[in-house]
Amino acid sequence: MKVAAAILALSVLTVGAPPADAQTHIATMIASPAPLELDDPRPRVFVAGSINMGHTRDWQSEFADALADMDVIILNPRRADWDSSWRAEADEPEFRRQVEWELQALESADVIVMYLDPGSQSPISLLELGLYARSGRLILLCPPGFWRKGNVDITAEFYGVRAVDTFEALIAEARQALADG
Repeated sequence: MKVAAAILALSVLTVGAPPADAQTHIATMIASPAPLELDDPRPRVFVAGSINMGHTRDWQSEFADALADMDVIILNPRRADWDSSWRAEADEPEFRRQVEWELQALESADVIVMYLDPGSQSPISLLELGLYARSGRLILLCPPGFWRKGNVDITAEFYGVRAVDTFEALIAEARQALADG
């Protein structure tokens, strides 16, 4: 099953479907605003980066599909029921719920992957980059064409953020970081 289709129907879902007789691991995606299941001991990956109010391709589901065979939790802030009429103000209940979910998910993540799409400005992702650049948990993909690529590259270099050049390398680095524990 493709995650992109399933996420429209479910907030918490299993990525991939093993054969009935297979002894395999299956990644679980938790999408906002579903509960974070903080008592689950599996490694957690937060997929930070460009969403652009749903106009950026759903790279989070592509990433989840690539990790479907791993026994991990993927924390996805892309919300299928996002309503653009919600004000970006602290007193807007659903907006507050989204931001608090993202902050809690980021704090609970063992690995944070970030993709900055060249077609977006991603101001919240830049905020998250600043918050987690020193954490040692961030893996970054900022392709040519991103409007503040120079700032991002210099910041990543300064703080020792693992930066990669392709989406495939982002997946490979995340898989390695999860395997290394």
